[in-house]
Order: sequence, then structure tokens, then C-alpha cells
Amino acid sequence: MKLRSLLFVPADSERKFAKATSIGADALILDLEDSVAPGRKIFARAAVKDLLIGGERDWSFLVRINPFGTGLTLEDLAAVVRPGLDGILIPKVNGIEDVDLISHYVDVLEVAAGVAPGHVKLLIVATETPAAMIGFNGYARKSKRLVAMTWGAEDLGAALGALTNKEADGSWTFPYRVARAQCLFAAGAAGVAALDTLYADFRDQDGLAESCRIARRDGFVGRIAIHPDQVATINSCFTPAEADIEHARRVVAAFAAAPDVGTVGIDGKMYDIPHLVAAQRTLASIGEGSPNG
Repeated sequence: MKLRSLLFVPADSERKFAKATSIGADALILDLEDSVAPGRKIFARAAVKDLLIGGERDWSFLVRINPFGTGLTLEDLAAVVRPGLDGILIPKVNGIEDVDLISHYVDVLEVAAGVAPGHVKLLIVATETPAAMIGFNGYARKSKRLVAMTWGAEDLGAALGALTNKEADGSWTFPYRVARAQCLFAAGAAGVAALDTLYADFRDQDGLAESCRIARRDGFVGRIAIHPDQVATINSCFTPAEADIEHARRVVAAFAAAPDVGTVGIDGKMYDIPHLVAAQRTLASIGEGSPNG
């Protein structure tokens, strides 16, 4: 599952969905949560079921469900776990226990729907509750379905009663810089993709590109998009240069040819296991292999 760009689409808007399918995003997230009014939740579920029937796609079909505590989570899962679904984005996760519980539900629903066991992957928004911020160590106990983690500041700020989450210059205030870093560390511990949060000003392409550059520098491999115009910029920023891809292939090939050594030489330079891990991540970002080889 390639995850450079993940575009949110309201699940109750067939028009926006039709437009989104041709934008070039690696994944579309059909949203049953925040972008759907309470009175349209049932309609949105039915719409997703119909859209899942579509044929071949060159993007991953994801659905953001409503979180625990809303009374809607199980109905969402029962409606969307069926052929055509590639993954579920779980909001307001408190820790690995929530991931495990959803995974168990999906185990059963896959069987009932005739979906290959383990096909439906899980992605989480890992920083939206105060409880989540003190439960990150649990992600070191890896989940068989979890493939990516992202973070968010708006719900966390609301839960904390923050007046704002931004400094005067637009940068994150300290608590939300901590949330961003914790997500990055937890994703590393879990061995999954770290995805940066949305960039709210969809008209500011230069600001988005600079923010993506910083995110990639720090270790994020993709980003959430809230507007179709953001997708091309995100894809460009999180796609390695051809020279970097070729170098990564050479590093991986060199270690594959010498499986019993911890260092290899390429063009007069020595490379060890951290270089191999970095090369594997580079290739995983374009859909070759996995972050862990």
C-alpha cells in the first residue's frame, strides 16, 4: 500500500468522490466521521457500500469510521468491511488496545463478507485524545493489521481546552510539537508508516511544499490532504529522486548478495545496517518492498 498522499472525501458526496478518483492520490479516505452531519450518517454508510462495488483502481480505498464512544463504530464496520475495502482509518485512538479491538472485529467481518483474511489494514490518528498521549509505549507491541499512523491537533486541543494550537508565526505550540514527535516515534516502534497531519491552508502551495520538506526530513513518508489541489504537491515532495531510488536499490541488492555480513562496500564507501533500513524505507515509499525489508 503506497501512502504518499491520502485525500479525505466526504462519504456522502458522490460528486466529490468522482472528482477525487482522478486526482492521483495514493489513497482516498471516504469519511464517515467529521465531514458527515449526524443526520446523514446512515446515508453515507450506504453510499460507501455502493462505491466499494466499483472495479479496478490504482489507489487504495480507505474509510474513516466514527470513533468509540459515538455508538456508531460497529455499524460503520459492519457496513464497510466487504470486498473492495483496503483499509480503515480509526480516529481518536487511545492506544494499542483500541487497535487490537478493531482488528478482532475486522477478523470476524472479513470472514462474514468473504474477504481474504488480513486484507483490510488499519491506520490510526494517534494523538487526538489526552489518553493517547500517555499510551504510546504500547505500539512497540506490533499489530498484524496496523500499517500507518498519523496525528492531529484539533481534537486534542479541544479536549485540553487550548485557546490555540499555533504560535503567531503559524508554527505549532509546544504541546502539539510533542504530539507530532510522539507519533513519529511510535510509528517507528511499531514498524509502520508515519504520515504527517493535514495542512489547513489549501491555497498555500509554497507553504505546503516547505512543510512537506520538513516532514520528510524528519521521517514522515506521506501526508493527509484535505483538498484535491494539495495532492500533486504532496506526491512530488514525498517521492524520492531517481538517483536516490537507484542508490537504495543498490544498497538493498548488495546486502541481499551478502546476507551474512553487517557491512558492504559500494563505490568505495561502506554501508551498514542503518543504511540498509533507510534504503528499504526509500523503496517502500514507492511501493517496492516494505519498510522492514
